Amino acid sequence: MSDRADDHVVGPEAPSFREVLGRFATGITIVTAMDGHEPVGLAANSFTSVSLDPPLVLFCPARTSGSWPRIERAGRFAVNILDESQEEVCRIFATPGEDRFGQVPWHRSPNGSPLLDQVHAFLDCTIWAVHEAGDHMVVIGEVQDLGIDDQAGPLLYYRGRYARLGD
Repeated sequence: MSDRADDHVVGPEAPSFREVLGRFATGITIVTAMDGHEPVGLAANSFTSVSLDPPLVLFCPARTSGSWPRIERAGRFAVNILDESQEEVCRIFATPGEDRFGQVPWHRSPNGSPLLDQVHAFLDCTIWAVHEAGDHMVVIGEVQDLGIDDQAGPLLYYRGRYARLGD
């Protein structure tokens, strides 16, 4: 933390909201579910833990997401935390209209949600609560199952681009 007065900028030179939030490094997740017999998923870096007891996590899909209503309808979802080698997986799931699951190997979790192969970690959840929040939804899930693969570090997003812990 700095006490310098010139660190606080107001007026037309002030950074944008997006620019300031870009200074917060986040992990990258792919949230997946089954809509009937069809897998569905979306990329999300707005993901965090909420509670240890019960074990709760949250993610925030855009209200305009075509995938979110299908995930909500499923009532359950998996959070796939990407590892540092999975930048292309993120690009696939961030691109509307892609045949996402035809390009990425996956299998079903014991609870039925799609788990992407070789992710850094995963959490298999049921929907606990959904709240409206501006142009996004806040989705809270109760963790039913989880796992870790420590072969590589996590894929991060920082200042508008992909990053790794060694960067």
